[in-house]
This record gives sequence, structure tokens and C-alpha cells, in this order.
Amino acid sequence: MSEKPVIVWLRRDLRLSDHPALTAASRFSRPIIPLFIHDDVVESHGAAPKWRLDLAVQAFSKKLEDMGSRLILRQGEALGVLRQLISETGADAVYWSRLYDPHAIARDTIIKKALNDDDIKAESFNSHLLFEPWQIETKQGGFYRVYSPFWRAVKDREVATPLDRVKRLVPPHVWPDSDDRDGWKMGAAMRRGAKVVADYVCVGEEAAAERLGLFIEDRVSDYRVRRDFPAVEATSGLSENLTYGEISARTIWHAGHRALHEGKAGAEHFLKELVWREFAYHLIYHSPEITCRSWRDGWEQFPWQGESDLVEAWRRGRTGVPFVDAAMREMYVTGTMHNRARMIVASYLTKHLLTDWRLGMKWFESCLIDWDPASNAMGWQWVAGSGPDAAPYFRVFNPETQAQKFDPENVYLDRWIAEGRERPQKQALRYFDAIPVGWNMSPQDTYPDPIIDLAEGRKSALIAYESLRK
Repeated sequence: MSEKPVIVWLRRDLRLSDHPALTAASRFSRPIIPLFIHDDVVESHGAAPKWRLDLAVQAFSKKLEDMGSRLILRQGEALGVLRQLISETGADAVYWSRLYDPHAIARDTIIKKALNDDDIKAESFNSHLLFEPWQIETKQGGFYRVYSPFWRAVKDREVATPLDRVKRLVPPHVWPDSDDRDGWKMGAAMRRGAKVVADYVCVGEEAAAERLGLFIEDRVSDYRVRRDFPAVEATSGLSENLTYGEISARTIWHAGHRALHEGKAGAEHFLKELVWREFAYHLIYHSPEITCRSWRDGWEQFPWQGESDLVEAWRRGRTGVPFVDAAMREMYVTGTMHNRARMIVASYLTKHLLTDWRLGMKWFESCLIDWDPASNAMGWQWVAGSGPDAAPYFRVFNPETQAQKFDPENVYLDRWIAEGRERPQKQALRYFDAIPVGWNMSPQDTYPDPIIDLAEGRKSALIAYESLRK
């Protein structure tokens, strides 16, 4: 049996439990070299997700050290880094977990072929999803374009049992050199906002498992009826941990299924949300253009507006529409945003302001610690009307009526808006500690009047959408 090391290239799978690539590599007791590469794909991430990825890498590195292993860090073009490390260590195999966004697929396809040509075994595994995107087909043999039939197609499928936790990784005789992670400055773009958002992160495998356990025990029963109220702690928060692979989708699925069989009423709806993420990856794999072009035919001709003072007011939470502004500020302070609020702010930008969904998508990519390339793209196009399973063009969320329905006592609004309050809440004030100094905003500012009339904005949107439909 070969004593040559196996390199396990870690990306968004920073855990030891239910880790197919690590499990396969450790099966024959060969030396294993865990590797993380800061390449151009990592460098392209927005400020918040790149900062949060750095925290995930730091936590996983500590976990490996505690079990007598270590995470080797290298920066550069991924294929070049792998070839260099293979030359240094004599490794004859590289394992990794598959990713499904177009940039990752393009990179990994080139790397797998090049390594195979070098007579190096290159093997990839499903660690990120419940099912591979190509495993789910319609009766006609194509991919699903609408969520509801996709859910029906997968809800009764067997999901593999999560793999046991990897407890030992055989170290190489000599460890290769590793970069200094601090030198990468992955959090630099967060600037002073990092200190604020740091109070809200939930980093690492143990924290993710605890988060899941608390949700299943205390919240899942009421999940369906409470999940749309942004002031209520009713959701799992696991999108952050799923993003970096600190917990697997299969682990969450089986926990949700156990809750379902125990009669917890909200469990099925929770599973549907997990499958919504699955649907996003199904789509990004089969139609990668969803990340950059309107998914529906003809929508590239829609008269979207570009950058403007209105867009900047939206970014800064100064639209004069309290629900929209509260949501944007929540994102800047916590790095996350309640799902109901995400729909409202996206609808306001794309419909009331008739602004290109890509501008909103890029801002979320900069600000969300749970940024996911598939869910972010699909979510924005779904709301804008240009995407799969889209909200109909005539569905324009009214932020005022949404606030009356889902925040009737203004708890959420008061939590995140300081201007005009005699005693602003701590979270609302923290927004001014996080934002760029150049924004020149203060809690003592007068809260702005609405930048547009909501009724007029809705009317303009319907005219534009009806024109496109004709």
C-alpha cells in the first residue's frame, strides 16, 4: 500500500463530520495533508463573506491541530499551488468536495484533467448538497425549472446517512511550509464593520451543531407560523454555517426528518427551505447564466435602471421606508437579514425603484456572511420577476403593509432605526459604528422622507412589466 500522502483540498467543507473527501482519504491510513488555497475564486468574494470565510478557516485549522494534524495554507493559482505541493511532498492523490457555481466548475474541471494528465489521482465528492444536480430529472429527462415539482420529486427520496466524524488523520513524516493566514488580510475590506459583525457570528462545527440542536428542540414546531416575523427568533440561522460547510445539508435533513416523525408541526416547512437551497444549486448547475443574465427569455430587454442616488439611499438604509431601511441596517450590523426582509428590500429595489437586480445581488454579496452564490442569484431573480419560479410581475410587495402584517408593534423597526427615537436601541446605534465614515451619518440625523411615493413606484413597475409582457 502506498505511503505517499493524499492532499485533501478544503474549500466550503470545513468540518470533520459527514465529510466524504476526508473519510475516503483516511480509509487506508495514508498520510493526509489538509490544504486550503487562497486563489482568485476566494479573492473575488465580497467583503463580508471573505471575512467570515477567514474565521471558518481559522476555526478549522485549530480543530485539526487539536487532533494532531494541521491545515496547510497556500496562496496563488490553484493548479500551480497543487502541483507545487505535490512536488514538495510526493503526494499522488488530491481529493476535494465538489462546488457547483460556474467559476468553481470551470476551475475544478481544468484542475482534474491536468492532474490526471500528470498521473495524479484527482477525485471529487459530494459534500455540499443532498443530491447531485444531475441526479434529479423531470419525466422528460430535463432539469426542473419550478420549485414545487422539484420538491415533490425529492421529498421522498432517500438521503444518505451522514458519515461518522473523522477522528484521526495520519500526519506526513515532514509537514510542508504553510503561509501566514494573517498576511492574507481576508478581512481588510470589512474595516471597522468587522468589530460590529463579530458579535453576531456563529463560527465552527460545534457551534453549528449546537445551533441545529437548539432549533430542533425549541423552534421547529412553530417554524411555519412564526418564520415570517423578523423580530421573532424563529429561524435556524444555519445558512451561515451551510455556506462554509461547518455543517452538512444531510445532517440538517435527517435532524428535520426526525422532528417530522416526532410530530413537530413546522418540520416539513423547514425541510422545504433546505430543498429551496437545493433547487438553487440545481438551477445554477444546469443554467449557470442565472448568476449574470436574466434567466427568463426576453428579460434582458427590460428597462432596468442603473446606479443612482436612489440606489445609494437603498444601500445606506435611508429610503424613508422604515421596513426597507431596518432590513438594510440589520444586514450591515449582523451580516445577515431575515428572509422576509430580503424579499421586501429586493422587491423595493427592483420594482419600486425599477433597478437592475444585479446591483442588489452584488450588494448582498458584499454584505452577507451567509452569502451563497446559488441562493443569492436565484433569490434576486425570483423577486425581480426575471428568474425561475418567479414572483409574478404584478406582485409588488408593499413595505408598509408588510410591516403592519409581520411587525405590527414596530419591534423590528425600532430595533434597527435610531433616527427620531428618544432612546434608540443598542442595535440601531451599532449601525453607525459599522458604516463607512464617509457616509457621514449620525443617529441625530432627521429620518428622511420617502425617496419615492410607494403607490407611484408600484404603478410605474406595473406599466413597465406589462409593456415587457406584451
